[in-house]
Amino acid sequence: MKQMRDKHNPGSVVEGDINLTPARSAWLQNEVSEDTKELLEKDAKYFMHQSMSTPCLDALQNCEGSHMISVSGKKYLDFHGNNVHQIGFSHPKLIARLTEQLQNLTFSTRRYANATAVQFAEKLTSYTPKGLSRILMTPNGSSAIGIALKLSRAITGKHKVVSFWDSFHGASLDAISVGGEAVFQEHMGPLMPGVERIPPPITYRGIFEGNEDKALEYLQYVLEKDHQIGAFLAETIRNTDVQVPSKKFWKGARELCTKHGVLLILDEIPIAFGRTGTMFAYELFDIEPDILCLGKGLGGGIIPQAAIVAREEYNKFGHISLGHYTHEKSPLGAMAGLTLLEVLEEENILQKVKEDEEFMRKALYKMHRKYSLIGDVRGVGLLWGIELVTDRKTKEKATAEAEEIMYECLKQGLSFKVSKGNVLQLSPPLTITREELEKAFEILNCAFLKTNHIA
Repeated sequence: MKQMRDKHNPGSVVEGDINLTPARSAWLQNEVSEDTKELLEKDAKYFMHQSMSTPCLDALQNCEGSHMISVSGKKYLDFHGNNVHQIGFSHPKLIARLTEQLQNLTFSTRRYANATAVQFAEKLTSYTPKGLSRILMTPNGSSAIGIALKLSRAITGKHKVVSFWDSFHGASLDAISVGGEAVFQEHMGPLMPGVERIPPPITYRGIFEGNEDKALEYLQYVLEKDHQIGAFLAETIRNTDVQVPSKKFWKGARELCTKHGVLLILDEIPIAFGRTGTMFAYELFDIEPDILCLGKGLGGGIIPQAAIVAREEYNKFGHISLGHYTHEKSPLGAMAGLTLLEVLEEENILQKVKEDEEFMRKALYKMHRKYSLIGDVRGVGLLWGIELVTDRKTKEKATAEAEEIMYECLKQGLSFKVSKGNVLQLSPPLTITREELEKAFEILNCAFLKTNHIA
C-alpha cells in the first residue's frame, strides 16, 4: 500500500493517522451502514476538512463507560477518547452533579466568586506540592498554554522559550508556535518569535539514538548560549506516540532550569489525573514544575475545562490580564473537575491503574516477542505505544500495516489512535475492567494474526 506523506517533505510520514489508504475504502464499503454513510457525507459537506480529524470513521449515538456506540448500534472499546475519559464516558456521579449544578448556578459573571469554583481550586491544589498553589481556569488546553507563556514572560522579563521538536501543545497560533509538529505549522507563518526547539530524548529512534545524556547536553548548551530564554516548555511524557524520558533526564533538566533561571512549564494536559498511575506524571520523576498545564480529562469527558497551576510567589500581576476568559470560573467546569478528583479518590483509580499497567506490560511484551512487525513497545500506567516497523534493524515505519491493523480492530470493536503513521497508541479509560482489557488484547492479537504478521 502507498504511504501518505507530507507533499513538501516526501521523506517523512505525516504526524497522525492516515485514514486514506485502500483499507478505508474497504471499511466504508463493507462495515458502515447506509444511514451512517449518509451522515458521514453530510459531515464532510458542512465541516471544514482538516488533518487528523477528517474523514470520519463512523457516526456515534452514545458513549458510556469504556464504550462508544455508533448510530447503527456497533459498540467500540475506546482506547483513544481524545484523552478525556479518565473516569470513562458518562460517569453517573458526574452526570448527577452536573444536573444539580444546572439547576442552580449555570454561569459566573466576571468579578463574582462562586462556591463551586473555590471548592474545585481548593481540591486541585491539595494534590500539588506546597507552594504550587495558584490557579487560573480556562476552557481549553491551548489557552492554558497561552496563559503559561504570558505568565512566564511577566515573571522572567524574557520572551524566549525552549521546546521539543515533535511536541504538541495545542492548536491555537501561540500553541503551534511553541509546538513542534509540522502538520500544524504549514501555511501558518510567521509564527510567534523567540522559540528555540531542541531534539527530544527519544529512546527508540532519533538523532541521539536513545542517549539521553546527549539530549541533556543539548539543552544545557542552548541555555548557556542564550540568556533571553525564560521558559522550558515540555510534555512530561509525550502523549501521542508515547515517549517516556527517564528520571535521570527530568532531574537533570530541572536542575538546568533552576541554574539558569528558566521556568519549567510542564504540559500534562492529556496525561494527568491518574493516566500514569500517579495524579500527575511529574511525580514519577521526583521533580516539580514551576507552572503546570492541565486540561482534557479535567472536565470528566463532558465539559471542556483546563487550568494552570503556578507557584504562590508568581501571584503579583494583578494589574495585567493573564487569562481573562469568559468562562474562566465556569460553575459547570469547576463541578466537572471537582467530581473527577472525587471519583479518582472514591474508586481508588490510581492503585487500579498501577495494577492494570502490569497486565498491559506483560501482554504487550508478549506481543512484541510474537510479531515481527512490532519494533518497540513503551509506556506507563494506561498509556502505551506499539511502534510498527517493516524491519527491526532498519526501523522503517510500517505505515500501511498500521492502518490495516487499525481497521481490522475497528471491525472487531476496538478503536485507538495511530500516531506518527506507525504507532498504535493505546489509551483506555482508567475505569476499564480487566475483562474489557482482556477483550481488547484478544482483538489486537486477532488483527495481527489475520494480517499475517507473526514473527
